[in-house]
Amino acid sequence: MTGRHAILNQLNVIAGDMPRSIDFYRRLGVQIREPTEPAPFHANGTAAGGFRLEFDSPEFAEVWNRSWAGRTDLQGRIVIGFHVESRENVDRTYQEMTAAGYRGLAEPFDAFWGARYAILEDPNGIAVGIMSPVDPNRRFWPPENWKD
Repeated sequence: MTGRHAILNQLNVIAGDMPRSIDFYRRLGVQIREPTEPAPFHANGTAAGGFRLEFDSPEFAEVWNRSWAGRTDLQGRIVIGFHVESRENVDRTYQEMTAAGYRGLAEPFDAFWGARYAILEDPNGIAVGIMSPVDPNRRFWPPENWKD
């Protein structure tokens, strides 16, 4: 990725027990907004230094990581998030990494929250998200595979 750098800026935890997970990290000083309703499926917060810590239910994680659809072992998994400067850099980074032999979990796509997003797998089996800046004009809901 000569001349382009991805910036580590996020950790996403797939939480089997959202209320207890939120309580745990709040007690450690993470400022977490109230989770989405009616059923909590996503919450996000900021740790000291501005690092983003996010939580998703296992059911919701299947929506944005299609390779996880139907899995029952998602609780406790994490996704390490990297920010890139543009939508095009998501595609470039994904292509360069998969060409280098690393496994792609989700090819670049226009995500419902308004960013371009792709997911790779590191050599240890950890999911690594590559995300562009969010464009509010590109947001949509619900995603096509969202469960009611």
